[in-house]
Formats: sequence, C-alpha cells, structure tokens
Amino acid sequence: MSHEPPQHSGDPGRQGPEGRSPRDPSTAKPAPDAEGAQQAQHARNAAPDTPGASGTPDGPQDTPADADSASGAEGASGAEGASGAEGASGAEGASEGKGRAKRRKRPRRTGWRRAVPTWRMTLGGVLLLAVLLVGGFLVGYHLVDIPAANAAATAQSNVYLYADGKNVVARDGETNRENVRLSRVPQTIRHAVLAAEDRDFYSENAIDVSATLRAGWNTVTGKGRQGGSTITQQYVKNYYLGQEQTVVRKAKEFFISIKLDREQSKDEILEGYLNTSYFGRNAYGIQAASHAYYGKDVEDLDAGEGAYLASLLNAPSDYDVVAHPENKDAVLARWNYVLAGMVKEGWLSRSDRESLDFPVPVKAQPGTALSGQRGYVVQAVEDYLTSNKIIDADTLATGGYRIVTTLQKNKQDALVQAVEDNVLSKTSDERDADRNVRAGGASVDPSTGHVVALYGGIDYTRQFVNNATRRDFQVGSTFKPFVLAAALANGSKTHGGRAITPNTRYDGTNKRTVQAATGSTGYSPANEDDVDYGSITVREATDKSVNAVYAQMAQDVGPQQVKDTAVALGIPESTPDLTATPSIALGPATASVLDMASAYATLADHGRQRAHTLVVKISKNGTDLPLPTRNTHRAISREAADTTTSVLLSVVKGGTATAAQSAGRPAAGKTGTAEDDRAAWFAGYTPDLATVVAVMGQDPETGIQKPLYGALGLARMNGGGAPAETWGAYTRAALKGSAVQDFDLEADDGPEEPEGDTEEAVGGDSASPSPRTPGDRPRTKPSTAPAPTDEPRTPRGETPAGGATASPASHTPRQEDQQHAFLEQPREHAFREQPGEEAPEKQRDEGLPKAAPVLDSRP
Repeated sequence: MSHEPPQHSGDPGRQGPEGRSPRDPSTAKPAPDAEGAQQAQHARNAAPDTPGASGTPDGPQDTPADADSASGAEGASGAEGASGAEGASGAEGASEGKGRAKRRKRPRRTGWRRAVPTWRMTLGGVLLLAVLLVGGFLVGYHLVDIPAANAAATAQSNVYLYADGKNVVARDGETNRENVRLSRVPQTIRHAVLAAEDRDFYSENAIDVSATLRAGWNTVTGKGRQGGSTITQQYVKNYYLGQEQTVVRKAKEFFISIKLDREQSKDEILEGYLNTSYFGRNAYGIQAASHAYYGKDVEDLDAGEGAYLASLLNAPSDYDVVAHPENKDAVLARWNYVLAGMVKEGWLSRSDRESLDFPVPVKAQPGTALSGQRGYVVQAVEDYLTSNKIIDADTLATGGYRIVTTLQKNKQDALVQAVEDNVLSKTSDERDADRNVRAGGASVDPSTGHVVALYGGIDYTRQFVNNATRRDFQVGSTFKPFVLAAALANGSKTHGGRAITPNTRYDGTNKRTVQAATGSTGYSPANEDDVDYGSITVREATDKSVNAVYAQMAQDVGPQQVKDTAVALGIPESTPDLTATPSIALGPATASVLDMASAYATLADHGRQRAHTLVVKISKNGTDLPLPTRNTHRAISREAADTTTSVLLSVVKGGTATAAQSAGRPAAGKTGTAEDDRAAWFAGYTPDLATVVAVMGQDPETGIQKPLYGALGLARMNGGGAPAETWGAYTRAALKGSAVQDFDLEADDGPEEPEGDTEEAVGGDSASPSPRTPGDRPRTKPSTAPAPTDEPRTPRGETPAGGATASPASHTPRQEDQQHAFLEQPREHAFREQPGEEAPEKQRDEGLPKAAPVLDSRP
C-alpha cells in the first residue's frame, strides 16, 4: 500500500510531478471557476464607479497582491472540500456585480441640456426665493412706518407785507385746497371717481400686487410711468410720499398702504384721496376742482360734471378742454369710459346716462386771493426774487416765506385811486376804444431806490399781464431827457463845434434830414402834427418835444453814447429796440414803466444811480435770507443831471405837461407818445418821489396793440392828458402831510444864442433857415400847451405877428425880461454877466459865437 500523498495536495513540502517544489499556495493561480468567484467578490468590494473594478473584460487586471489574496482564499475553500458547484455560484455572483455596476453609471449632460437646471436645482431655487420674499416682507413691514404728511399735502402760503412789516399785501403759494367730509360728496361723484380709478376699491385689498410689480419693473427698465395702483396706494403717494418714480418710493408705498388699510376704514381713505388729488388749474381736492371748473360746491355737481372731474385725474393739464381744445376727442373718450363704468357697476342707469351731455367747464380764473393789485405785486416780487437769485422759483413755491416789500400802503392806495379817478372812471362801455385801455404805474423813492407803489392793471384776475413790468410798449419821447443828459455828461458838441446846452439852437424844421459828420444819414423824422419850428433852443425843443431837434442831437452826441447813458441811468441794456441809431431819441425802445421810473429817479437824485428794489426782508421760520448788496454809483455828473432837471421843470411849467402841476409841488417831467398813439406816457419827479404813468392800448381778446384814438372820449391820447393828470393826483395824495421840497440844482444853461444861429446843413440837405416873414411859419399850432410867458428860458424880443421868427438884429431882449429870468432861477443864471461885473473865467468858451452876449445889450 502506498503511502504517497496525492498530487497537488496542500502540503508545501511535496514536489510537483516534474520533481519541482510547488509554489506557495498563495501565489498559485486559482482554477477558472474559483477565479471568477474571486473577481466577483472583488468587484463587490470595490467602488462601483472605480475604473477597472467592475469586473468587465475591458477593465484593467488585478494587481499581484489582489491575485494572491484571492488565490489564498480559494485554496482554503478547496481544503475544506469545496465542490465545483461553488465555482459556478462564484461565476454567477460575478455576473450580478457587473449588472449593478452598469445600472449606476449616468450618461454625461451635453449641449443645451447642460443649461437646464435639474429638478433639484429648481426646487432649491424656489424655496430660496420664497424664504427671501417672506423674509423681505417681514423686514420691510417692520422697518417702514406710516410717516407724517408730505410738504405738498400741508403746503403753507407765502405772506407779502407792506414796508411796515404789519399790513398784508397778499398771500401767495397757498395750495388751492378746501378739505371736505366724505358726507358732503354725493354718491354719484364718489362712484364717478371709483369708476375712473378703482372700481373694486371697497372689496379689494390695499395692494394690487401685479400692478405694483409691473410699475416697479417699468421704473427699473426705464419704460416710464405705469398705472394700475389702487386708490389706497394713490392716497399714500399723494399724502405721505411724493410723485417721484423710484423703486424705493414704490416699496415704501407698498408697506404703508398695507398698514394704512389696517388702521383706517375705506371711507376714510377715500375721503383723504378726494381731498389730496390734483385736478389741474391749481386745484387740489374735489371741492377746489368743483369751483375751478364749474364755479359751484361739490354738493351741486351732477353725474356728468362729476365724471369729467374724475376724468381729469388721469391727465389734469392735458384734459382741460378750455386750455387744450385740441385734446377734446381724448377727453370725450375718457368721459364716456367713466360713465360706461358707472353703468356697468350699477351706479348709473342707462336712461340717466343717455340723458347726459358733455358739461363744458367754465374759463379758468385765478384765485380770488390774487384779485385786484395783489396778483401784480406778487408777480413783480417773485420776478425780483428769482431774477436776482435770492431764491429759486421751486423753493419759493414750497411756501412758508415771510416777505417784507418796499411798498408803502398809503402810496399804493393813492396810486390805485388816481388811476381809477383819471383813467378807468372815464371809460365807457359804449365806446369801442375804451375796451382797449390799459394802465400801468410805478413810483420810486429816489433816495433809496425803493419801489413804493405799483399799479399793474385793472385786476389780476381779469388782466394777467402786469402793465408796470411789461416790456413791449414804446416809451416815446420820455426817452429824450436821456439824450440831453448824455450830451451834457459827455461835453458833446454840435457838428458845427458848439457845446450842447439848454440854450443851444437847433433847426426844428419838420422832416429835416439828420446830418452826420460825413454827410446825410437819410433819416428825416417828422415832428408831431408836422409842425415846423425853425430855429429853436434845446429847452424849447424839449418843451414842445421836437423830434427833428432831438434826432440831430442824438447823432451829434453819438447814438452809442446815448444808449450807454440810458443804461447807466437805469434802463436795462437788454431792453428791446434799444438800438444805437439817431432814432433812439424818439423812444422806440420798449422799457417798462418800472424801468423808466428807476431811471428818472437817478435824475432826481442828482445823477446817483441805485438799482430799484421791491424787497427789504425775506425770512422763513425766523431765519433771514441774504439779500444782494445794493451799491450806489454815479451815473452822470451832478451838473449834467441837474441841468437836465432844470429843462424838465420847464416842460411842467409851460410845456406839454402842465397838467402835472396839479401835484401842487415843484415837479420835472417829460411826456411821450408811442408810434400810432398806441401808448401815452408821463414820467416825472419831485425831489422826493419819481413816478411814471402810462396808458396803453391793447385788444383784450387778441392781445394786439391798438391806437388810443377816441379812448376816454378824447380825439387823441397824449402824455399830457390822462397820464400827467394821474401823475399829479397821485403825487399830491402820496406826499400829503410831508413838507414841500424845492429842487436843489447845480445847473448850467450855457450861453444864450441868437435865434437864427442854427447848424448849417451838411451836404446841402437842409440849410439853416433865414429870418421868416409871418407867412413863412405854418399857423397850425402844436397839439401841446403853449409855453408860459414866465418860463425861465432865454428871453425873446418882439416877435412879428403870426409867429414869424425875428432876425438876430431885431431880437434884443427887454431889460425887465432879463431881470425876471434872473430872479426866477438865481442858481441857474448866477454865472451870467451882470452890468459892471466880469464873467467867471470858467464860463468863457472859445467855441462860442463871436456875437456879443445877449445880456450885454440891455437897454
């Protein structure tokens, strides 16, 4: 019996059939079935997605260490007598492992599928958004409180006071609003508003979420305003916030609306909305709108009128059919929409709807708070504040300012009364010309530049344009004193070399062509009524307002010098038609009444100019606003200003403005008439008050300037009529109780010149006139009053009958006339030679004519 162990036993000491020692069982290659089982087990133990661990043929082979481990385990199983069935089971396990590994592998996302979020991502995003929205709502609701009412909802008025700081001139800036209880608003009017703005107001929440989000989105993307807010939201915007279109404002509106809806009833919110909404025509609230458009209380409105007012909420300015008749179709469409909504909601029967016609509103009227002169004063003061950059218009409109003006109540009342007595009371509805009459006035204190009185028109609620500050009517001959002042201030001479003084003689021939140093200018102005004056002094030419003389004088002085002097005296350089040509003397410029009063005040104050002012103090909540520094400067020399004044004294004493003597005080001034008699002016002053009054012609319907022929029952209107009469009446009343002041003048009339000594023509256009026979001068007299016999100007000798001009030889003055003139104005004539006295050296002028002085030939 053999005791050899079987081959391939696990005895490591046995050799193999070829006499070799068997290798370590752990390194022996397992049988095929056992190897499959080991690989399956290894696959189960390996990670499913690890490359090569899936047991697939394509995967990488096991490492030697893995093989050894598997072989050792299988050898142990064989030692225990494992059967071939176990090998089959191992192969089945390996197959199952391969299947599981294939099911776990996902295909990669490629192309557009990579941009689509997975359901997990979508769900996570929705949950995150919900958390943010809820959290944001809670935070916003906690942080945003109901604020105090905004400034617009509680607007204050601006108060305008007289110079005394006590008496009120006017109140402006006050929001045109009258709050009413909801019980006063008829149901039809409430329903009209609901039909136009929010038909589900009583049943809906405070917020229309979709409309709010849409409005916010449009704001962010720059698409403009978007409607759709509830009445609650609109009320919050009107009363608590503002009209700006921002995301922050919309967010605040959202939270405040929710809170307000919890704290106030629907009726309270609707009442607040009706009282704060803007309806156009400066009307805030349903009651103010009722008066602005239909002149009645809200209780008296019918359904059609209420529907129109409700329509205005959509576009207050554009839907005013009176102001914008071109938008009538759009207005009618909106009006019909509102009424259709009322019918649909059962708030209006179809029969009542069909009986309604569109109710055309009345013409817009300014608030009664600005009636009379109040509106003109407020307008002038606001223009002064804004043009001088003291405050801008938007800031002033917020209200609450206390403005002390320069106006003095007694003078303001006196000016209004003087215009009423001398202009308005003389108009008649039976005269067509009287419907065109307008009046303007301004009065300035020469020593301060304060505007003490202002007349803008009959009533600001009837005539909106301020006649005291408008710059569209020619000033006419009231401009001539500026030409004389320019000549005197600049030491100007005629083109013949003679100094221009009140006694300088010019040729006053009608339509005489103006001559320049180089020849004819081609400009030939006509005198009033085509009157020829022949040789005439500057003083006489001023008395009679001779155009031919002053046009030539403007050329002699230099038109630019004239313009510069006028600007220095106080005429704005930007004045329309203030052009440097000889015609500047005749007043085509359209300075305002207030501009002219300021310039004449400079003459009254001896040539010292200070810009006029309408305000002495402005404050808000006790804090004063700074006012601009007002410097005084010398526009022209005192002698030039006073000499001009001495000439203008003659105009009142015996020239075209004798009606101004009714002031009962020494007065100087000048009349003026615009082209085609479309305006008549008088500008004058006493030592302590400068005032200008103008009567203007303007069609009340078209606004076109109209001649004043036939107005006030007069054939013609001129400055010496109603304007001078108004000036005299005002000045007397304004200065009542004050001491009468005489003019303190340092004037220089210049040497007297023989009557026939005028400028020789240049270029042969107009020769100096020769002595005339009585028939040479037209017998037609100027329309103005004749010069008085006691006027302090150059005395005349005997004049032939019929007004002929005497020759120099026959023009020796009488001694008593010389003495009278000397005693009448000793200051002006103090420099003249008297018998037995030598003339001062400064009065000797080499350029004077060689003829002996007139005063030397006294009898």
